[in-house]
Amino acid sequence: MNRKLFSFVFLFFFSFCVRAQEAKYEVSSIPDSLKTNANAVLRLSELTIDILSQRKMMIKTKRVVTVLNEAGMSALDAYAHYDKSTSISSIQARIVDATGNELKKFKRKDFKDHSAVDGGTIFSDNRVLYLEYTPVNYPFTMVFECETETSTTAFIPQWFPLPDYLLGVEKSVLNVTFPNNLGFKKKENNFSNKNIQKTIDTATQLSYVASNLVAMKQEDYSPYFYDILPRVIMGLESFHLEGVDGNAKTWEDFGKWYSSKILSGTIDLPSTTVAKIKELVGTEQDPIKKAKIVYEFVQQKVRYISIQVGIGGWKPMLASDVDRLGYGDCKALTNYTQALLKAVDVPSYYTILYGDRKRINIDADFVSMQGNHIILTIPVGNQYTWLECTSQTTPFGYQAEFTDDRDVLIIKPEGGEIIHTKVYPANENSQLSKGSYSIASNGDFSGEIQIVSQGTQYGDKEQVEHLQPDQKEKHYKEFWDDINNLKIDKVTFENNKNEIRFVENAKLSATKYGTFTADKMMVTVNAFNRISSGVKRIRNRKTPFEIARGFYDEDEITIHLPSDFALEFIPPAFESKTKFGTYSISLVKKEDHTLVYKRVLLVNTGKYTNKEYDDYRLFMEKVSQNDNTKIVLTKIL
Repeated sequence: MNRKLFSFVFLFFFSFCVRAQEAKYEVSSIPDSLKTNANAVLRLSELTIDILSQRKMMIKTKRVVTVLNEAGMSALDAYAHYDKSTSISSIQARIVDATGNELKKFKRKDFKDHSAVDGGTIFSDNRVLYLEYTPVNYPFTMVFECETETSTTAFIPQWFPLPDYLLGVEKSVLNVTFPNNLGFKKKENNFSNKNIQKTIDTATQLSYVASNLVAMKQEDYSPYFYDILPRVIMGLESFHLEGVDGNAKTWEDFGKWYSSKILSGTIDLPSTTVAKIKELVGTEQDPIKKAKIVYEFVQQKVRYISIQVGIGGWKPMLASDVDRLGYGDCKALTNYTQALLKAVDVPSYYTILYGDRKRINIDADFVSMQGNHIILTIPVGNQYTWLECTSQTTPFGYQAEFTDDRDVLIIKPEGGEIIHTKVYPANENSQLSKGSYSIASNGDFSGEIQIVSQGTQYGDKEQVEHLQPDQKEKHYKEFWDDINNLKIDKVTFENNKNEIRFVENAKLSATKYGTFTADKMMVTVNAFNRISSGVKRIRNRKTPFEIARGFYDEDEITIHLPSDFALEFIPPAFESKTKFGTYSISLVKKEDHTLVYKRVLLVNTGKYTNKEYDDYRLFMEKVSQNDNTKIVLTKIL
């Protein structure tokens, strides 16, 4: 046999063997245990990270996902991001049917290329290649492979062996290689009771393998995703970010680097603006009062627009540019506010954190680039005031539900420091309601109420003021959806930003609120603030549960009854005290046809075990039952 023929036969045989050995991923081979509670099954996930130097990292991804139904489409994750510092070397995918037969192949040209940010971002070089695929039948399997190269090593991808709820995992592998002189570090989270093994852990290599991870349901009141599902976070002490080298072993080191390399040279203002802000502050000496004047000036002058270009994703715009243009993102507006405060001798700190309704902490035990949002911290003695600089309506110092109660990183010239933002106790998250309503002989309802909201409940309510009239009406009809045939006659607001108190005054009416049986009329006592349904029952709950933000409601309502009806039944007073909160109601007869209803509900903030969930459910069930109690009236003949 000649050499050319031999080579051809060898290559043919070799390629045949490779194809024969390649897994077909038949759906029938998936264990039933992995399909239980699953919309999709991750057959194989291979994440290979090669850190070649401080300024070069290669990432290879292979994901094989069997989608069992339409809800499982979100598990495909067939996309890759790129920008000026990150390139996509290769990207491809193929589809196989339930029996493992190939249906379709996709090359790079078949992937759509789109901006990776929404329309609110004015400048960005962050783009994404993604695959749109509409299946003909379920189940099917997608094999997705991608390779990227980046000069940014400040962010090493995290490994999630179980990356989502309602997803079973057959096998997930992480392989990392790195030089021994860059200070590679790792942290494992939530590994207990999971089939995850660390197979290599040396000075230059790290490997894990996870197998047969059953799908988890997302249960009501579950803590944040990161606090439940397993993950490995990784970082370098010597890293590179968009053309800037960094080195940080401690938060103090990190803060010094951030201050000198990222924030330096961004804070200068035009002399005319400095003169103007000094004129506005005048002779005021109190730092908080001066800061309020500055904050109001910023809110009136600039607006929020996202900017994510190169190092601009981390380095703020020049304060002088914000002053000239009148816009900026969270970094730019925070930096601008800091520059104005500096001009009137008020110290402040640029502050990095995770902004989210979920309370997400900067991981104090893992020094690295973290966070997704910037606010400003003003120190006064041992106390701090935090400013959300992106909002034109948020009151000075208010931060409930987006930046409250979490660990954050403040950047001082002398270094970084982890501190905790304001905690809003449950009793300060108050809604105080006082009002009255009348029931006519035909069961019709008319009433008026004043609702005063503070703490986190202020944030829930104040946005109503900015709604269009039809949206306001929709809001209140949903808020009082227990009142059938509701008509909103009048609503006025008082938004006291100094005391951070929002007041709603409402007049409303409804037909047939009282229901009749023969000569008796039944009226649900709690018309304005009723919990109509209890907490969902979850049998064999797996995860702990969390009441993220407690609250306090207090209601006092005067009820006027029709003069041609006699009061036949009045529900007794009720009180319940538990670790989760307290609840009480009372109904007192003041005159022949007048009752006073009082209700107090306090729900405590807290984290609890899965075993305690049913006790909480029973507590809230009692609240719901008593919120829906009725009085019975009898027609006077």
